[in-house]
Amino acid sequence: MAGVLEGVVKKSPSSSPAPPSLASGLAPSTVAPSPTTTADRSRSASEHLSPSPVAALRQRPGLPPAPRGRKSQTMTQTTATAPLICPSILASDFAKLGEEIRALETAGADWIHVDVMDGHFVPNLTIGPDVVKALRPHTNLPFDVHLMVAPVDNWLEAYRAAGADIMSVHPESGPHVHRTLGQIRQLGAKAGLVFNPATPLSVLEEAVDLVDLVLIMSVNPGFGGQKFIESSLKKIERARAILDRAGSKAHLQVDGGVVAANAGACVAAGADALVAGSFVFKGGPDAYAANIQALKAAAA
Repeated sequence: MAGVLEGVVKKSPSSSPAPPSLASGLAPSTVAPSPTTTADRSRSASEHLSPSPVAALRQRPGLPPAPRGRKSQTMTQTTATAPLICPSILASDFAKLGEEIRALETAGADWIHVDVMDGHFVPNLTIGPDVVKALRPHTNLPFDVHLMVAPVDNWLEAYRAAGADIMSVHPESGPHVHRTLGQIRQLGAKAGLVFNPATPLSVLEEAVDLVDLVLIMSVNPGFGGQKFIESSLKKIERARAILDRAGSKAHLQVDGGVVAANAGACVAAGADALVAGSFVFKGGPDAYAANIQALKAAAA
């Protein structure tokens, strides 16, 4: 099997960054300063991410123009309401990823969450840029790419070129996260900052002006199907307070053990986007719509 993360090109600060080769392969794997209410966070996704035109191709609300080479899509888009549901394809059938993504769009998913793991930063190995590139023509939905990779900077161009609309990184994945977030935005993508269960939110205070998404991990990253860490709810509340004090419109996302039973608590704590893997994919494609609706209803 070809390595998932191969061909990293070393870059010097004085030269333009050279993108790494798009390695193929994947391994099977299991807001305003005033107080914000849950109702405020139920506004449409178009208010969270203002639309920008994709010249002669398509529009994906509020996300940057698609990189050249993506096929035009004709699938119907509906107006998304908070919480945004972002199914993680880590829990999908890897033998038919394209079909799975099309089924998720039909079922009412808002974003497609792509977990990228390098076997070093986290103990698992998953999806390389060529897989993202191959999946891009299958949907109009934004690709929300969570990069559990270290060092991460060398991979930003490759995943952006492959079709990532949002790229989220960990403070621990490189020595200069401020620079990394800026580079993501320079590439035309939305920038996300991810906090593991034991990672303090102090970094967010220093980088809040550079983030479009904050992701609170409610499990330790690396594998799907883990149990939700209840103390994450307090962390979501603290992150929401930081964003509100700064007047940030960044999304606040939760990932890890999210099910209908805790979706409402996550949103009440301040989240407006939920990543769910095992819960969404249980029962196969015929159940995806009901599972997504169950999450939205529980958080209403």
